[in-house]
Amino acid sequence: MSKRVIGYIRVSTGHQVESGLSLDDQRAKIQAYCELYDLQLVDTLADEGCSGRSLKGRSALATITEMAERGEIDGIVIAKLDRLTRSVRDLQTILDGLLTHAELHSVSEKIDTSSSTGRLILNVLTSVASWEAEVAGERTSAALKQKRSQAQERENENASTEGRKARRTRINGRAPFGYHWVDGELVHDDVEQSVIRAINGLLAKGYTYTSIGRWMADKGYLTSKGAPYQSTAIKRIIQRHQEETA
Repeated sequence: MSKRVIGYIRVSTGHQVESGLSLDDQRAKIQAYCELYDLQLVDTLADEGCSGRSLKGRSALATITEMAERGEIDGIVIAKLDRLTRSVRDLQTILDGLLTHAELHSVSEKIDTSSSTGRLILNVLTSVASWEAEVAGERTSAALKQKRSQAQERENENASTEGRKARRTRINGRAPFGYHWVDGELVHDDVEQSVIRAINGLLAKGYTYTSIGRWMADKGYLTSKGAPYQSTAIKRIIQRHQEETA
């Protein structure tokens, strides 16, 4: 007497019709398999529009499991293993319940759990799927860690930039030579920056800081007290310019 089996088919999205996974395609594969191996196909139940990543809303699969528990069928036939589920955890849950009452036949993977070889193949495939899921999880974790590290680096860089900006926006006293205040922030004074470049040229010609101070006074550039810039002040002006252009 032929074994009584029931077919199970599932699709989650419309594009599966075009990829060879439509309900009709699955039904035809199951029918051909049953005819080839002399299995009595009593019915084929479908879960339409159900994701393979969850068992929620899988009424047809629940019905088949109940039929197996009542002894109404000897096995279940699917076109492909992922029609049952794409979740390794859910697959193990299904197999733990189903295989105690009925056989599982998968057309694409050539699985038939009525034999020890078929059960071995299923165990291997389940283990491989579990391994792939763990590897994918490790890759995802590593990618997230890298993103967090990069985000922290950007945050530190921004904090450093804000720190430098904060140091430049102190508004106590007169702006340093080469700068002027704009909305509480130091910005380049184009004219005075050109003077600084001229100072560098004078230094290259052998001028002393004192003689450069006199040269600046002759050009009308004096301190807030109306006195020529001292050599120490000129040295600080040059050092600051060199730090910014380094």
